[in-house]
Amino acid sequence: MAKTRTFYQCQSCGYTSAKWLGKCPDCGSWNSFVEEKAVTGGRSSLRQPLSKTAPVSLQAIEGISEQRTSTGIGEFDRVLGGGVVAGSVILVGGDPGIGKSTLLLQAFSGLSGRTGKLLYVSGEESPQQIKMRADRLSVNAENIILLPETSLEGILDAAGKMSPDAMVIDSIQTVYTQELMSAPGSVGQVRECAAKLMLHAKRSHIPVFIVGHVTKEGTIAGPRVLEHIVDTVLYFEGDRGHSYRVLRTMKNRFGSTNEIGIFEMSDAGLREVNNPSELFLSERPQNVSGSTVVACIEGTRPLMVEIQALVSQTNFGMPRRTSIGVDFNRVNLLIAVLEKRAGLHLGGMDIFINIVGGLKIIEPAVDLGIIATIASSAREKPVEPKTCVFGEIGLSGEIRAVAQAEARLKEAAKIGFRRAVLPAGNAEKIRGNQGIEVIGVRNCEDFLNAVLL
Repeated sequence: MAKTRTFYQCQSCGYTSAKWLGKCPDCGSWNSFVEEKAVTGGRSSLRQPLSKTAPVSLQAIEGISEQRTSTGIGEFDRVLGGGVVAGSVILVGGDPGIGKSTLLLQAFSGLSGRTGKLLYVSGEESPQQIKMRADRLSVNAENIILLPETSLEGILDAAGKMSPDAMVIDSIQTVYTQELMSAPGSVGQVRECAAKLMLHAKRSHIPVFIVGHVTKEGTIAGPRVLEHIVDTVLYFEGDRGHSYRVLRTMKNRFGSTNEIGIFEMSDAGLREVNNPSELFLSERPQNVSGSTVVACIEGTRPLMVEIQALVSQTNFGMPRRTSIGVDFNRVNLLIAVLEKRAGLHLGGMDIFINIVGGLKIIEPAVDLGIIATIASSAREKPVEPKTCVFGEIGLSGEIRAVAQAEARLKEAAKIGFRRAVLPAGNAEKIRGNQGIEVIGVRNCEDFLNAVLL
């Protein structure tokens, strides 16, 4: 006989407790525990194996290549590793209104001319709302079938009868299964529904796109649950004040991770940005202090981005330090290196750092750009406009080599830069003329003397 068990579960991380707690001991969130009910002792469909097969030697298994289908959107195919793989489960997360539904509807428009029927399951919007968006985006809706449904059993039943070539679930937080008594959007419902959708994708060999809401901390609700179940995790990033959107790969079992695709939001939907470096530098001021261009790598793509800084005398007892687009702790570390190794007195200064365009850069190669921008604003000396920099800085002020230096130089030369200041370890290994003057430096003092006018 099946029995019902009551417990409390954190809706942020999935931690379970026998009693209600005000603060989660695992993730530290407050008032996140919700009462859940689970049926124990019964037979769960998730425990059934995909097929009854005997163990097979790894050497005896024949390898196959993934069959990929292009969506017609080059930037979307890039982050997926070249296209959509049959049987894969793809999670797309992002802030509300950032363009997740728009992107998937445009991707289905591209798939519509290359495959058969496509199933779009909407749990939040009515068919009329989706039709209005499709007309605005000029979507090829010939093979797209809409299903306004939130019951998982109803979705799987319709998918089984229709046998689509791809399916979208928009969104996973609105879908519920009747096997659980908890509310839709809870960790238990999200985990169970995502697991059953994964089993359906593997059995039917169709790709399933899952839209996931993002919490105020910037992570998908139930991240430890969803990200381990799916094959690919894509985050849609962007600032409401900018028209640019960045689609970033956080996990991909069929391609590289940390790959990005860049889009521009327009009245006709998301438009691909094939040359983002020129776009990000189009409004860069010339001969102004506090501005430096850095050659960074996102995935396999080199990008030229502008870093701006403002250094001013503080009016308070404690100086303010603000960074947008780069790690705050990393900026504080580099400020300490500038004070200790380069002799800059920044203890009584407010320092503000910003990556132009709303990008978020996490690689250490932007260290040289950050210190050059801070020193330029503090000394009121501009960086030469046709000079770009990249490199990592150690705590003793030494400049360390970074990866893919030649790819960065080629991108800089293509944009029109004439000089690049980089670590001496990279400069010694550069083969051939990249069409740009290369200056190698070994410590932060030599670096600042080379870049500041």
